Amino acid sequence: MSVTMPQTQVPLTESGLLSTRPVWLVAILATLAGAVATEAFALVARAAGVPMEAAGPGAEEAAEIPVGGFFGGVVFWSVAGVVLAVALARWAGRPARTFTVTTVALTALSLAGPAAAPHTATSTRIVLAAAHVVAAAVIVPLLARRLAHVRR
Repeated sequence: MSVTMPQTQVPLTESGLLSTRPVWLVAILATLAGAVATEAFALVARAAGVPMEAAGPGAEEAAEIPVGGFFGGVVFWSVAGVVLAVALARWAGRPARTFTVTTVALTALSLAGPAAAPHTATSTRIVLAAAHVVAAAVIVPLLARRLAHVRR
């Protein structure tokens, strides 16, 4: 007679797999998910006919945003978010709350860039601003949930 132990499944929820992984790993996975979602959003906007040309401060004319540009931008700027999450996990008394408040404020500040972009179509400015929100909407909750499980 053999006895089999019941299998327990670990769900991918707050108390599941991601809550037990290192903060840096969850931050990287969240960044990649946010970058993919943002690039997909940009591809839909391109398909809808939104011109993907924008200019930075001081530029004489707009330059094309290449396919993959949104993905790369999210990854580049999320490096600071990864560092922030790891630091807060180590030193903050309430890392999830501190991370959420800080990143929501930084996301709001980031909307000034698209709003002030010279030589950029209004539709492109709207897509750029919305892309900031899309990235934050994916990345911030995933990291905040992980940071809520930090044990000292």
